[in-house]
Amino acid sequence: MPTWRTGLTRPGLRFWAVLAIFLLAAVAAGSVEAQASDTLISSGITDQDLTSPPVTEESVGAPKLGPRDYPNIGVSSRSVVWVVAQLHLFFAAFVLAVPLFVVVIEWIGQTTHDRRYDDMAHEFMKISLTAYSITALLGGTLSFVLFLLYPGFMAFLMRVFGSQVLVYAGLFFAESTLLYIYYYSWRRLSSGNGKWLHLTLGLLLNAVGTSLLFIANSWATFTMAPSGVTEAGVVTGGIWEIMRGPLWNPLNLHRFIANIAFGGAMVGAYAAFKFLSSTTKADKAHYDWMGYTANFIAVLALLPLPFAGYWLMAEIYAYSQQMGITAMGGILAWLFIVQAVLIGTILLAANYYLWSGMSRSEGSKRYDWIIKYIAGVLVLGFLVWVTPHTLILSSDEIATLGGSHHHILGPLGIMPAKNIAVNLMLICTFLSFQLYRRSDKVATVSWEKSGNALMTAIYLVAIINVIFAGVYYGYFTNTVYKVGASVIQVVSTLFVIISGVILDSFMYRNAKILPSRWGQVSERSQYALFALPVAFTWLMALMGYVRSSVRGHWHVYGVLKDASPDNFIPTIGYAGNMMTIVTVLFLLMVLFIFWLASLGETRKPYVEQS
Repeated sequence: MPTWRTGLTRPGLRFWAVLAIFLLAAVAAGSVEAQASDTLISSGITDQDLTSPPVTEESVGAPKLGPRDYPNIGVSSRSVVWVVAQLHLFFAAFVLAVPLFVVVIEWIGQTTHDRRYDDMAHEFMKISLTAYSITALLGGTLSFVLFLLYPGFMAFLMRVFGSQVLVYAGLFFAESTLLYIYYYSWRRLSSGNGKWLHLTLGLLLNAVGTSLLFIANSWATFTMAPSGVTEAGVVTGGIWEIMRGPLWNPLNLHRFIANIAFGGAMVGAYAAFKFLSSTTKADKAHYDWMGYTANFIAVLALLPLPFAGYWLMAEIYAYSQQMGITAMGGILAWLFIVQAVLIGTILLAANYYLWSGMSRSEGSKRYDWIIKYIAGVLVLGFLVWVTPHTLILSSDEIATLGGSHHHILGPLGIMPAKNIAVNLMLICTFLSFQLYRRSDKVATVSWEKSGNALMTAIYLVAIINVIFAGVYYGYFTNTVYKVGASVIQVVSTLFVIISGVILDSFMYRNAKILPSRWGQVSERSQYALFALPVAFTWLMALMGYVRSSVRGHWHVYGVLKDASPDNFIPTIGYAGNMMTIVTVLFLLMVLFIFWLASLGETRKPYVEQS
């Protein structure tokens, strides 16, 4: 095969990528050294002061930056960093998430002795490996543009985090080594003890990748809620205190879960891409089953994701009410209506795929009657969720309406109504997921009726609890109780999900499996799999904009001011254009990766399991 056709996976390009990163690191080190000298001068420290008494880096505060500290390249520096950083984060989320569930799939194949799982896990890793080289190149590019365009800010971060940057670089090379060994040893270590060694390599790969994620998160959360430094930027704590800020753990959980959902959606799109382009029944069956598995992963991670996001936003409020109000009640408030549209799109597309997939088995006819009620709740919940509280009106419209709030729909625009809507949508999505998982099974346990009655009671109690807590505490008590009511609703929804998973695991342990007609699904269901990554990608870009914008005119909130020409929150229209650009660019690059991964395909034909 010509080398140009698979260049991104060849060792040659990987060598140049690693060499480029080394060169960028050398340039960064020189920039940091020069900037450290500039920092001392800008802080009023002269050469004579350096002789007696000695001044350590820890005793130097944040630099006082001015417009001249930001190079002018003729275009907006923020826009350049925005595009490169967002693309890097998209690919990083993808390549970090895929090995997490690939190891689980491989383990299932090893324990069940079903070769299909092993082949699917290997194919998922092939996509991830192709994307990894692009991730590394974008990461090197991001480092270069940050040090070039924001030298003062990066010099300060390098001084605060110190040797942790070297730890990150070491982990990056360790991840690269483990990734290539894990992928290229797949067939060599495919049986006996070799397979368990291969799984161990996968666990090590995920441990290193997760460590990289957590370290990068500590840099992001430090800029929003700095710890271990004074307001003047003087380092007072150790590296652990600097990392372990109030937002670190919430962001770690949120991004970890979000990455899995995003990775599942991306490989689901790959399966849909291959399904639509396949010409044989065997291939369609294989990729239909692959899409089913990918959607299972995406939906399972999606269900608890809003609660992790809620925790993160609650901690932002607790750290700084100003940042919280900026996000939820200020210029960025309308973006949460856009967020509702995107999450609603994800939930509707995921549910549609689940309903379409149920048709593979004859057993799904038992549940056809309930789908229309689930769809009704999802649509009503979506409409409530996107209803704004304050309308953008002209003076004549305000006079006609009698105010900026609609007298009937206005109560639906506040958080109690939206909390009811989103929790009911999540409960109904889990119900679709549960019916989807049950559609090809017949329980054989003697307590099946009692188990179903218990599950029905759990659903009813949870739904009543969600509605009652939202209505009573949201509209008929003091405002202070609204937050407490949301906790009750979250617990109710999580209890449904956890109890449903546990109950079904026991009820269908030795269930009778009904035949499934893999490959015999409508093409519309595959378009739903395409809708998931599009909405996920745009949503990640949206919330990244919100998270960065709450800092306002600060590089590091309350410590280091942004004196660049871009030291303001971008307008929503401009941000929307930027988010759309990076989303389209990423999806085009992903389609290229899908095509590239399909070259030289050697997958064995799918064999129906009895």
